[in-house]
Amino acid sequence: MLEARLDPASLLKRTVDAIKDLVTDCNFDCNDSGIALQAMDSSHVALVSMLLTAGTFSPYRCDRNIPLGVNLTSLTKVLRAAENEDVLTLKAEDAPASLNLTFESQSRDRVSEYDLNLIDIDQDQMAIPETEYSATITMPSSEFRRICTDLSAISEAVSIEATKDGIKFSSNGDLGTGSVNLRAHTDAEKPERNVGIDLTDTVSLTFALKYLIHFCKATALSPTVKICLAAEVPLLVEYGMEDNSYLRFYLAPKIGDDD
Repeated sequence: MLEARLDPASLLKRTVDAIKDLVTDCNFDCNDSGIALQAMDSSHVALVSMLLTAGTFSPYRCDRNIPLGVNLTSLTKVLRAAENEDVLTLKAEDAPASLNLTFESQSRDRVSEYDLNLIDIDQDQMAIPETEYSATITMPSSEFRRICTDLSAISEAVSIEATKDGIKFSSNGDLGTGSVNLRAHTDAEKPERNVGIDLTDTVSLTFALKYLIHFCKATALSPTVKICLAAEVPLLVEYGMEDNSYLRFYLAPKIGDDD
């Protein structure tokens, strides 16, 4: 069986909220290492990969591999019943028909319990190949969200160019052009503002902004975001969490006028 206690519940609430507009139905694959999710959006342009390691929960028990087929819209509705600071406990049997969710207030004076019906999802686990990226950028996640939101007013696409001089986000649309340039820098007093650039080769790719704006819904999960680029391979946007947990998004680059 599965039993996983998460304190606070906001971690799962924010994770599900960040992916529910990209993916409707998916399997949460539970094993002794933690709870993982991997799914593509309906257009097969973006891929979501999530891992909540066993160390994220306390306690955590999963006796055997258990797939939990979940409709994320339904899960979101149930999670709204939890306050952000509640303690969340997930429970499921070995061949579950439902997922049990219990929300307990920090003062332990309120306990809510729900059983969410599961669905059968025939979904193969995709192998994500190891990739040598030409550029890896680490920057404040709030800054990345701001750039994507601001440039979306100009165009539906953004070009991301990484060079030895820094990283440039630029858009060219009917309204005009816009760009934001960032240089690597370190702020000893406010390290959350640091921008790091690890570059082995210059790279420039164009992506659909509507997907990047979806990815930015994960901003609340981490103060920093990692952006990895390489020619002719999907962009990787990673939000790292405690205990080596993460939420990753992969996005295919635009080619010509394709979406």
